[in-house]
Amino acid sequence: MPITLVKAWTGAQQRLKAANIDSPAIDARLLLEAATDATRTDIITDPYRELTAEQEATLNTYLDRRAKREPVARILGRKGFWKLLLNLSDHVLIPRPETEVIVDMILKKTQPADAFTLADLGIGSGAILLSVLSERPAAKGLGTDISEEALAVARDNAANLGLDGRAAFLRTSWGSGLADASFDIVASNPPYIRSDVIPMLDPEVKNHDPMLALDGGPTGLAAYEELAPEIFRLLKPGGHALVEIGFDQSQDVESLMKDAGFGDVATWLDLSNQPRVVTATKPS
Repeated sequence: MPITLVKAWTGAQQRLKAANIDSPAIDARLLLEAATDATRTDIITDPYRELTAEQEATLNTYLDRRAKREPVARILGRKGFWKLLLNLSDHVLIPRPETEVIVDMILKKTQPADAFTLADLGIGSGAILLSVLSERPAAKGLGTDISEEALAVARDNAANLGLDGRAAFLRTSWGSGLADASFDIVASNPPYIRSDVIPMLDPEVKNHDPMLALDGGPTGLAAYEELAPEIFRLLKPGGHALVEIGFDQSQDVESLMKDAGFGDVATWLDLSNQPRVVTATKPS
């Protein structure tokens, strides 16, 4: 016997709650919407719409995967970030809301008509670069990554968003091979989790995010030790650096940036009041 949208949603919530999923109501709704091509409004205004047998089977498959701690974004192959919907693959980190702090800070440092150049080192899905370019139509940017598979995702997202004319992509380690003093702003969300901490992460992270995007080495600082002098080299005088950090890395990353020659080094909090972004300026 067919089930309705409201019954499917209720049943999906109960199933995910029994599997100890943190946000069963939200996850159930997102999976139901994807399985049935319904919207949030449809679920509220047309709750007794019946699912087809195919839709019900798809929903059950999605719920099975989520109950095994596969993230919703992996199941659906996409994730909302800033004002964009980004496609994903197994080769890129799922963009986190905390990283939006970097986008917000870049937008606050610039004006809508400003023509500036931005480098996103370790671009992954393209979240930072493409979010900024979508808000700054005169800006141009370059994303680098050591993973060709990640770059393919970023290129695809840029094309889907109509931003490929202002975004370029290069396979390299951080900024290797790029010319000195090439960019007005350089941003990065590097791997920063200590190697010994990774086995203790939630299954959604340790089993489904690429290790290349997580593992920051024994101290969690390996990427920053390379990035600090590299970002300094790439920035024009007066240019700005923004790097995401772990909750306990503020002092260490600030020291690395100062040692590289930066001034105006500071740490900024995310919406959860956790240290999230270190900013710095290359002296003029």
